[in-house]
Formats: sequence, structure tokens, C-alpha cells
Amino acid sequence: MTQQTFRLSPSDAHPSLFVRRRPLIGAPTVLYVHGATFPSALSVGFDFGGGCWLDDWHARGFDAWAFDFAGFGKSGRYAATSEPADCCAPLGRAPEAACQIAAVLALIRRETGRSATSLVAHSWGSMPAARAAIAEADRIDRLVLFAPITWRANKPALPALPAWSDVTVEAQHARFIEDVPKGHAPVLVGFDRWAPAYPASDPDSGARMPPAVRIPNGPRADNADAWAGSLTWNPTELTRPLSIVRGAWDSLCTDADVAGLLAMATSAPERHDTRLDAGTHLMHLETGRRVLYEAVGQSLKGALP
Repeated sequence: MTQQTFRLSPSDAHPSLFVRRRPLIGAPTVLYVHGATFPSALSVGFDFGGGCWLDDWHARGFDAWAFDFAGFGKSGRYAATSEPADCCAPLGRAPEAACQIAAVLALIRRETGRSATSLVAHSWGSMPAARAAIAEADRIDRLVLFAPITWRANKPALPALPAWSDVTVEAQHARFIEDVPKGHAPVLVGFDRWAPAYPASDPDSGARMPPAVRIPNGPRADNADAWAGSLTWNPTELTRPLSIVRGAWDSLCTDADVAGLLAMATSAPERHDTRLDAGTHLMHLETGRRVLYEAVGQSLKGALP
């Protein structure tokens, strides 16, 4: 299927950014914002069977976009990832990541002529996406948060994280399945194809033993701060329609988390929560992904139950 790709030049604010598009000329635009440990090609752009999520948005009548944050996938790397991990503070935190989203939104406006875009953000990606939606409210149609990490007050602050971490395929697999109830049939799909694609997303992964993908630790630091009571964005400042979609088994986005976030987002003209059966924090990689696609697709069109 037709796909366009773009590369935003590096700037003082960020390394180069890789952007992909499943075009539908003249249609409403939607931009996917990925989470903390793997890029857009392995989430919204990965075909787990029957087409990828970008294809689904295209079929629903959207001009579908995604990009890789600096330090992920085909985007440029921070120079500090070639230094010892303790060389500096965690790389790629939400304020900087929100500026990267703003740069991609500007590209979408130039290419399409449309003034506003909807954002769909997963996990940690909800933080920079929400910051971008607050900073450029007139440029955002809707904000859809898939399994957002949000404010908690019941965890102590963690020790300071290093600039970056290395993540193996084995560590990812353990994380992906940890919330599936004991005795339930596996819900993760296509991992035999996803597993080799993950280290391939980092050209230097094979030089590490064991092979591992080097990721910026800013997202993990933002998550830790949120769970220690300091969320990097203020939900009371959000003025765009807000939808939250999550799996019922998700321990990182609980009923209490969502209720607290919706209660704070008092200036959002619409607030909605959709809780989906038999899904974890990684529901877009699971057997229930089509149910997730449908829920998010309906949210993007404002057709909420």
C-alpha cells in the first residue's frame, strides 16, 4: 500500500526526525505518538495480520501519520547515547518530545493544508502529546490517549536514571505478557516476526552483548515522576476533546488512574473513557487489536457510545 516518508532536518532542539504517512488526500489527519521503548514502525506501522493500524485509519477515511521520536527507529540519535550512560540526565523528556511533535504537526500542515490534526498517543507518549495539545490547542482536533501513564501519589520517587538504557527482546517479551491473567491463553500475536524487527530498529544493536536496543531514558524518568506525584502536564489546561482507551488488564493504566485524569481535565469539552476486555498495556500487539482499532476510530470521529 502507498506510503510516503519524510525526514525533518536536525536542529538545535532535536536530532533528525523520521515521519511516515499513509496518505488520503483531503481527508482529516491523525498523528500517532509512540511510547517509551519502541518506534512507530513496530507499533502503528507493524502488520500483525490483516493490515497495520495506519491502514485501518486510512480505511476509516483518515490521512494517517506517524513518526519516531529522536533516539528511536529511523530518527537520529542523541550524541550522548555514544557516551557512558551516566554522562548526563535522561534524554528525551516530555517537554523536548512535545517540541518534536510540534515540528511534525507543522510538516503535516505544510503537506496537507489542514489547520488541525488529531493525536493518538500510547503510554508515555500521552505526556508530550498532551503538552502539544495544550500548547497548540487551535492545531488539534481531538486527543485520544491509549493506555496513558498519569498521575499517582502512592509510589516513592526512584533514584535518578542514567541518560539511556539498553533493552533486549527478552525483556520486551517479559513485559508484554506480564499482565495477562494466569491460565489465560496467550494474546500476544506475531512476536516471532516482531522479535527480530526490534533489534533491527537500532543499527548498533548487534554490537552489544546480548544484542539490545539503546533507548533514551527520558520517558522512563517522566513515568517515574508521574507515579511519584509529579505529572509533566496539567490536565486542567487541556481544552480539546479527550478520549481514553485502555485494556481491562492494564496495570499501568488502571481504573483509578483514568478516573483521576478525567476528573482533572475539567476544561476539555468532551471527556470519555473506553475500557476494553481482554487487553493489556500493549493491546495494539494482541488478539484484541481490532477492538482497540474500532474504539479509537470511533473516538476520532466523535462517535462515542
